Amino acid sequence: MNHLRFLNYIDEIARAGSIRQAAERLHVVASSVNRRLLDFEEELGTPIFERLPHGMRLTAAGELFINYIRSHRAALDQTRSHIEELKGLRRGQIRLLVSQGVAVSFLPRAIALFQQTHPMVEFHVLVLDHVQALNALRNYQADLALVLNLPDEADIERLLVLPQPLKLMLHRSHPLASQREVRLRDAFNYPVVLPDADFGARRLLQRYLKRSSLTLAPVITSNSFEFLRGCLHHNQMVSFQFDIGSQDEGGQLAVRDIAERGFPSGELVLARLRGRQLEVITNVWVEALQQQLQKPTAHIHKV
Repeated sequence: MNHLRFLNYIDEIARAGSIRQAAERLHVVASSVNRRLLDFEEELGTPIFERLPHGMRLTAAGELFINYIRSHRAALDQTRSHIEELKGLRRGQIRLLVSQGVAVSFLPRAIALFQQTHPMVEFHVLVLDHVQALNALRNYQADLALVLNLPDEADIERLLVLPQPLKLMLHRSHPLASQREVRLRDAFNYPVVLPDADFGARRLLQRYLKRSSLTLAPVITSNSFEFLRGCLHHNQMVSFQFDIGSQDEGGQLAVRDIAERGFPSGELVLARLRGRQLEVITNVWVEALQQQLQKPTAHIHKV
């Protein structure tokens, strides 16, 4: 299937923005990539890329062609999956986009459990924010997104929606850990560490505080959830995280409800590109994921 390999050259140029970088990623010489690009442009009768001083940019025709390539590849992956199922091998690749909060504890455990019965399934996981996740789904970079607060878009199909309350995280030795619910006023008496302003948990908390008399001055902000968790081991620091991102495999951290009435809640959304046909094994994964998310305290809303 050499023609598929050559189509991949075009896709890689679009992702890399240059022939040289595409060739490096593909481990081929740049002249070969350029030659195949010229062949396709001659066959189509129009340029696929604009040649700019600092790289390559898709033309309008190129945008149409790259969508064809990516949808063609997705269809081929699905067909391969069906063939593997017929052969009884249960192989396949599942490509996921997830929020950082999902990736810390929940997803590794969910994948490990799935691979106990499907050991030959390979997972490819990208950690992105909700805006990047939308673009990645549209560019066929992944089959599914499991993302916090994914915007509702016409071309994105929501397969599963799970409410996600915001929780207080602290070390088990913290003075507030003895309480089942903690008032914000009490939590703010201790050093607060928070995700950057771009993260959903931070935005929800800030919106709530605008309607209250409380003020928040975090002593540490970071885009790394693992770093923030590490901070909770020191100086009686506290943090806030969505429920699914507050799970702690090590058992050193505690999670407590917030006592304030009307404290905000987000959404965990499992989604795919609307009309996208998933591989057989990916549909099996969706069913397994739904079962793992269905806890006694969780409400799953099927859309």
